[in-house]
Amino acid sequence: MRKTANKFTQLFILVSAVSLVGCGGGAETKTDTNIVDPLQPVSDWNMVWNDEFDGDAINSKNWTHELDCSGGGNQEKQCYTDSADNSYVADGILNIVALPAEEGADLPFTSARMNTRYKADFKYGRVEMRAKSPSGQGSHPAFWMMPTDEEYGIWPRSGEIDIFESVNLGTARTDGTAENHIYGTLHYGSGWPNNAQSGQAYMTEGVSPADDFHTYAVEWQEGEIRWYMDGYLYATQRKSTVRYNSKDQAVGLTHRGWFSEYFDQVDGELSAYWDNSPFDKDFHLILNFAVGGDWSENINDKGIDATAFNTDNKFEIDYVRVYQCMSDPQTGKGCETIRAGYDNLEDGLVEGKAPIPVPPSDGVARNLIIFDGALNTNWTAWDCCGGTNPGDTETSPLVADAEKGDAFQFKINDNNGTVLGFTTRGELLPEDFAGASAPFDAAPLVDLNGTFSFDMKIVNDSAASKWILKVESYFGGPNTGDINLNTSVEGLDPVAGQWQTYTFTLSALQDAGLDLSTLDTFMIFPAWGTGEGAEYLVTNVAIKGDVGGGPQLFAFTDAENPSWVLWDCCGGTTPAVVLDADTQSNVAEFSIGEQNAVNGFISREENTDAPAPFDASAISTAGVLQFDLKVVTPPNDSSAVWYLKVESDNNTTATGDYALSVSNEGQAPVTGEWQTYTFNLADLETAGLDVSAIDVIMVFPAWGAGEGAVYRLDNVKIYDPTAGGEVVIALYDDAVTGDIVFDSYDLDSFIEVTEMAEAERGNVVQVAKTGATGNWYLNSSATPFDISGYGTASELVFDMFVVSADIDVELYIKLDSGWPAVSDIVVDTSTLGEWQEVRINLQTLLADGNSVQAGFADDTNIINPFVMEPTGVMTVKFDNIRYVNK
Repeated sequence: MRKTANKFTQLFILVSAVSLVGCGGGAETKTDTNIVDPLQPVSDWNMVWNDEFDGDAINSKNWTHELDCSGGGNQEKQCYTDSADNSYVADGILNIVALPAEEGADLPFTSARMNTRYKADFKYGRVEMRAKSPSGQGSHPAFWMMPTDEEYGIWPRSGEIDIFESVNLGTARTDGTAENHIYGTLHYGSGWPNNAQSGQAYMTEGVSPADDFHTYAVEWQEGEIRWYMDGYLYATQRKSTVRYNSKDQAVGLTHRGWFSEYFDQVDGELSAYWDNSPFDKDFHLILNFAVGGDWSENINDKGIDATAFNTDNKFEIDYVRVYQCMSDPQTGKGCETIRAGYDNLEDGLVEGKAPIPVPPSDGVARNLIIFDGALNTNWTAWDCCGGTNPGDTETSPLVADAEKGDAFQFKINDNNGTVLGFTTRGELLPEDFAGASAPFDAAPLVDLNGTFSFDMKIVNDSAASKWILKVESYFGGPNTGDINLNTSVEGLDPVAGQWQTYTFTLSALQDAGLDLSTLDTFMIFPAWGTGEGAEYLVTNVAIKGDVGGGPQLFAFTDAENPSWVLWDCCGGTTPAVVLDADTQSNVAEFSIGEQNAVNGFISREENTDAPAPFDASAISTAGVLQFDLKVVTPPNDSSAVWYLKVESDNNTTATGDYALSVSNEGQAPVTGEWQTYTFNLADLETAGLDVSAIDVIMVFPAWGAGEGAVYRLDNVKIYDPTAGGEVVIALYDDAVTGDIVFDSYDLDSFIEVTEMAEAERGNVVQVAKTGATGNWYLNSSATPFDISGYGTASELVFDMFVVSADIDVELYIKLDSGWPAVSDIVVDTSTLGEWQEVRINLQTLLADGNSVQAGFADDTNIINPFVMEPTGVMTVKFDNIRYVNK
């Protein structure tokens, strides 16, 4: 009942026939108030408390009248009294009446609010009311529950359960129909004003709660609450279920439900919890009839119709009953009155507002593209305060601009103060973009010249005195405050009709108070209250630094990856590598005989020492799984659907069967044509995959429908397409960098090292080997190079000048991560007397002697990042020794 904002997605449901399924015994029906619904075969509910209102007065042993004129937290217009004018029992009915107050009263109306606190408190069970509602603009009756002892903190940290509410029954809706909705809602989470709520509206066509008596109930058990009207289960809410990766880190939610936030009694820290709390303590009942307030006065006919509040327009309650499930009173489970679809998000299950768990920072620097002409599904357009909608929601929020292409359009439609931008929070406005994802960790970018930038063009400047940037972290956490664009680092005054680029260093935003590790909201807007009529375009919204491409997996490209073997799960085919005439390259071919088969690539094999799974968590936000598919011969069943399935960590988690038509290309395979399919890792993660330990990728026609199919796969890879570019990590360029030092292994003093200046090059280093043994190397003396996050296309690059060399001498280049983990490759030294660039793929260097997989192993720590070892006498000069991460 108590709320500061009320926004619901209206649900129109035509109820024709209802079939409920409950626990318990036979189907005998009889009139017995101990049975919840005498028409249903539920036998384990036992009534533990009730008030039938059969006496001649309100039972003071059951109910306490609240005396209050504070407006109920919603700016309501009534004082609650214990007067018999506002609440009384007659003819077996409790009547709650809202009436005009006497002249000069504190508020213009009087009414009643009654509770059972410390008289009847309950945890779990079925709570039921039979009632007839009042109608009229401004009417707001409610039957609800509040925590008895507020053990998790003040509202709404200890929770609130709204069993039944209605507002303005009988008044006109925007579609011209008469208002007849009821609402079931939960309140929970952070303290006001960052409180959360989730719920569902329900209506039955042609039935109004104000026309007759109806039964309203919740069934409340450990971890789940269900809402009913006249026996129909119309909404279900559950606790959140956390998803963990192979490292036992919380990385997401398999179900986004309620959550709690309270101070830990041991360390005093305010933390979020994804468990049964706060709905696991005693709650008491409340009945009240409110007049007006923030909700009812701002919808339908607006305001309050004073003529609606009279002795005939009453909130009439026939009874209130509480049942306990005797199957398991401790949890309340075992008596569920359910129906098909009640736990489906497309039907009765309500998505809650729990924040997405933020895993510990992996320290990996990655770029973020929020908007660059296409909507990022993880970053929705957002209006904080209801004064507008981002974009033209009647058509599309994207506007084609002659200079920038598709840009995002923001409009402010009235003079309400509002703030616009992009968020991961999944706020209700606009409804079309509801959703949520984990905050972005930008902290590793600070030391990589990280910036936040965007392009903006003002179409209509309105009367804005100044334009503002504000960046927030993790549901309103540490933020930058309002940064005036007029005095930004560029000093650009926003000018109507011109594209202007604004760039802010992440270090500056951090200095302004922002927590860079959990960024979840970016806002660009005219100063509060000055934006009426403003229209502006935004694009190229991004956080970028000098980062590489992140980990990459190439399961198959031209040749079989020995760490990812071709695989038939079930013995129905024999995979092979064949030459494809169209691509003129080797591809993986699968054929399905009479047996059922699921085919693909696997990094684990039964009863063998399989390589480690691929960890894609560093690119889970922007990364993709991509492959090329050609159907050579379709299945005998031409209607067979083709699927992708990805598994992790020995089938601990998986995507399930994922139709190829849901990829971003959205196309079914066409026989004889190569087609590329791309799936976002974030979507696969949402589908249930643990992206930190991927070990199986399968592409196949539907089980049992694949007989006769022959198909080919190529370019099977996981990577971050947004990363692009390359990052240079210098080892030696005129001088050694960081903690790198010259060193040598020289048993007989056969290594001579000389640093010398050379025209147009600056300093170079000359290494002369004058005897039979010894090598020279660059030593990372303090901290080993961890190249586990380098892309598989990364290289060791250096300039080399062979001064002299004995005949048949070979020059080995190595990396050393600790004996015996040494690998090497021979470079061509046949060209004397000129500088030449040498590029060696790092994965090639690491292929021998080091236990690495595609994307490199997590423990790949390079002690000596560059080692030269000639087999004989040789003099060589080196310059610009570097790693190129790409």
